[in-house]
Parts: sequence; structure tokens; C-alpha cells
Amino acid sequence: MPLTLDKDGFLANLEDWNHDVAEQLAQLEGLTLTEAHWEIINATREFYQQYDMAPNQRPFVKHIEKCFGKEKGNSLYLLKLFPESPARVASRIAGLPRPTNCF
Repeated sequence: MPLTLDKDGFLANLEDWNHDVAEQLAQLEGLTLTEAHWEIINATREFYQQYDMAPNQRPFVKHIEKCFGKEKGNSLYLLKLFPESPARVASRIAGLPRPTNCF
């Protein structure tokens, strides 16, 4: 089934998200998801469920640090997994709306 995306490449219907959709979205980003990616994707989805919004960069890094410690909760680690804009890319793959204040 083809993905229905909005003009920014985010899922048009958040309920369409599942693991297969995440894999397809990751391919569009040029990424192959590893266990490390899934850890961050799942934490990003938890952030959304808790706050009813996709995180922008600063809250995203803080949330990851809270979940997994400083080793993973830092911009360098997250940039290695989700190049360019970790909060935006992780949110897109996690099937969430575009984070506010995200270019």
C-alpha cells in the first residue's frame, strides 16, 4: 500500500503507522533501521503520547537523556542515527506530525 504523506513528508494519517511503514519512511530518508534506531523511535512515540506533540530538538534530546542516559541523550549520538535534524527525522519515521519550530 503506498504511503500517503503530507507536503513535508510526514504521514498524512497518523493511524497508518506501523513497523513496516516506519521501515518505508526510513528508506525515504536513506536509513536502514537498527535496534538503536528503534529505541529512539519508540521513545519519540512515548514523548508524543505523553505530551500530545512531537518534540523539537531540545526537548527531544532531554527526553532521550532521561530515558537512556547521557551516552544516548546527546546531539552527536542522535545525529549519527538521524542525520540533519534528529527530532524531525525521528518524528517522521515514528509516524508523528512535524515538530513545531522544526525547519
